[in-house]
Amino acid sequence: MFIGHFGIGMGAKKTVPKASLGTLFLAAQLLDLLWPTFLLLGWEHFKIEPGNTKMTPLNFTDYPLSHSLLMALVWGALFAFIYFLIKKRKREAIVLGLLVVSHWVLDLLVHRPDLPLYPGHSPLVGFGLWNFVPAAIFIEGLIFVLGVYFYVRSTQAKDKVGSIGFWALVVFLVVTYAGNVFGPPPTDPAAIAWVGESQWLIVLWGYWVDRHRTAKLPGTKAAMS
Repeated sequence: MFIGHFGIGMGAKKTVPKASLGTLFLAAQLLDLLWPTFLLLGWEHFKIEPGNTKMTPLNFTDYPLSHSLLMALVWGALFAFIYFLIKKRKREAIVLGLLVVSHWVLDLLVHRPDLPLYPGHSPLVGFGLWNFVPAAIFIEGLIFVLGVYFYVRSTQAKDKVGSIGFWALVVFLVVTYAGNVFGPPPTDPAAIAWVGESQWLIVLWGYWVDRHRTAKLPGTKAAMS
């Protein structure tokens, strides 16, 4: 799951219009932003095994700190708490906390049974849609398209940066996803960790674009959206 997480973040803009797209991305992708950091620190591990599933060669052997259900709930609660301390907006904090947890739920759909419920000797769960490529692409693509739709319906561009910058972000995410799905399997575990860290640039892109967009008023035309 990749663009699906970003799609959920975009779609949440309709529910919490005051929250920046960058913050929504940060919440929706928090677990995948923690994961490469924990890899580099040696706290979590994976193997490259082509054929592990039909959509990814990555075998997630050990990632309970970032991707167990219990820790997803902990990270979500912590994210919501910190956001509330800074912004004093309870409803937004709750939505953002739920966005963090939504990452685990979406991963549950596509991962084979490798997601732990809690750190330690936990049962592993996952519905395994990565072994049914058309279904996985359809579901993730649908989530992304709906997210883009609701974001565009909820905001309008103030200038060309808000319009072109946003659609460039959409294209970049789609192209990156296509490269992940149809490109050759990676060979260097360390490179994967650093590529994962580069997702922070997408979060920053979200902040940048959102500053050039504003909440769309009822009846406003979407000429620049």
